[in-house]
Amino acid sequence: MGTALQATNAPPKGLGVRHLQAVLLFFAMLLLYSMRVNISMAIVDMTDVTKEDHFEWSYSVQSTVLSSFFWGYVLLMLPSGELAKRFGGKVLIIISVSVNSLISLLLPTGAYVGGWKLVCACRVLQGMTQSFLFPSAHHLVSQWIPLEEKGRLSTLIYAGSQLGVALQLISSGFIASAWGWRAIFYTNGVLGALWTAAFVFFGSASPEQSKLMSRQELVYIQTSLGRAGEQKKHKTPWLKIVTCFPFWAAVVAHCGQNWGFFTLMTEMPTYMAKVLGLDLKQNGTLSSLPYLAHYLLSFPMGAMTDLLIRRKWLSVTNTRKLSNSIGLWGPALALIGLSYAPEGNMTIAVVMLTLSVGVNAGHFTGYLLVLSDLAPHFSSSLMAISNFFANIVSIIAPLVCGVIIQDESDPAEWRKVFFLAAGIYFCTNLCFVLFTTAKKQSWNDPEESEPQIKE
Repeated sequence: MGTALQATNAPPKGLGVRHLQAVLLFFAMLLLYSMRVNISMAIVDMTDVTKEDHFEWSYSVQSTVLSSFFWGYVLLMLPSGELAKRFGGKVLIIISVSVNSLISLLLPTGAYVGGWKLVCACRVLQGMTQSFLFPSAHHLVSQWIPLEEKGRLSTLIYAGSQLGVALQLISSGFIASAWGWRAIFYTNGVLGALWTAAFVFFGSASPEQSKLMSRQELVYIQTSLGRAGEQKKHKTPWLKIVTCFPFWAAVVAHCGQNWGFFTLMTEMPTYMAKVLGLDLKQNGTLSSLPYLAHYLLSFPMGAMTDLLIRRKWLSVTNTRKLSNSIGLWGPALALIGLSYAPEGNMTIAVVMLTLSVGVNAGHFTGYLLVLSDLAPHFSSSLMAISNFFANIVSIIAPLVCGVIIQDESDPAEWRKVFFLAAGIYFCTNLCFVLFTTAKKQSWNDPEESEPQIKE
C-alpha cells in the first residue's frame, strides 16, 4: 500500500516552499564558509610589511590565528547534534549566522585593541557557533527535502560552502585593494545580518510549522518521507554508534578529507603570495579557481552517483566508495604532481591546485552520504561525532604546516606539506574502501519497547 501511495504522490507544479528553504540554506552555507575563510586572505594584507599599520606576526602566530577557528568548532560539535534534534535546525542556524556576522563586524577593531590573541578569541567564538551548521542543516534537510529530490536539493545546499569559499577569495583581493582588509569583515557582517532577517521571516524548522506551505506541498513532503501521523524521536543509541565499525571508517575518511582540504584552504593564499609571487588581486582570483571547480564538479558527481544506483550498475556501498575514492585519491595524485611541478611555473601550480580541490567534490556523495545511509534517524548525531574528530584534525593541520615551513618562500618546504597531505588522503580513503558500508544498520529502527520522545 505504501508503494501505491508513493506512486500517486506527484509533486506540486512549480517552485514551492521547500525550494525556498533550500535556497536559504544554500546562502547560509555560502555566508558561513565565507566567514570561515575570510581570515586566510585578510591575514596576507594584515601582515604585509609594506603597509604602515601592518601586524608583526610571525608565521607560527599566523598559523595559530588560522587554526583558532577550529578550537571553538570542535568544542560544541558533540552536543550540537543533540541540540539540533531537540530544538530544531532553525534556531541553531540563526544563532550561527547572526553571531558570526556580529563578530565579523567587531573583529577589525579587536585586532588593534587586543592583537592576535583577541583575534583568536573572536575566531574561537565564531567556530563555536558554526559547529551548529552541519547538524542543523542535516536536520533541516531531513525535515524538508522529499526523497525524490534529495540528490539535487542536497547538492545545491552543501555546494554553497565551496561557492562561498570561492567568492570570498575572489572578492577579498579586490575589496582589500580598494578599501583595506577591514572591509572584508564588514562586508561579511552586513550580508550575514541581511540573511538572518530573511530566515527569521521565511525560514521554518519543518513543513508542519511553516505558515507559507500549501496543503498539497505539505502532503507531498510528508508522504515522501513517511511522516504522516504523529512524529516521534527515538533515544539515541550511543553504545551502538560507538561500536559501529563502518561508521568509524567513515569518520577516518572525514578526518583525511579535513586534513587535505583545510591545509589548502588556510595555506593556499600564503603559498601563492610567497612562492608564486602573486599580488593580492591575482592571489584572490587564482586561489578561488579550485573552489569554483569544486562547486561546479559537485553537480555532475551527484548526477553520476544517482545514475549508477538507479541503473543498478553498482551497489549503493560501492557507489559511495567510488565517489569517495575520486574525492580523496584524486587530490592525492594532484598534490604529488604539484610537488614535482617546476619551480616558478605558475600555470602548472594553479592547474594542480585546481585539480586537487576540484575533484575533491566526490566526498559530497562519499562518506557524507554514508553517515546518512547508516542511520537516517540519527544522522545529525553521526555527523556531530564525525565532525568533532575531523575538526580536531583541522586544528592540527595548519599548526603542522607552521612547524614544517620555516621559510614561506622555499618550495622545498611546501613540497613536504603537499606530500604529507597526499599520504593522509591515500591512507584514510583506503580505510574507507576496506571497512565501510552503506547498509542501513539495525539500530536505526529501535523496537517499539524502547523509550521514545514525542516531538
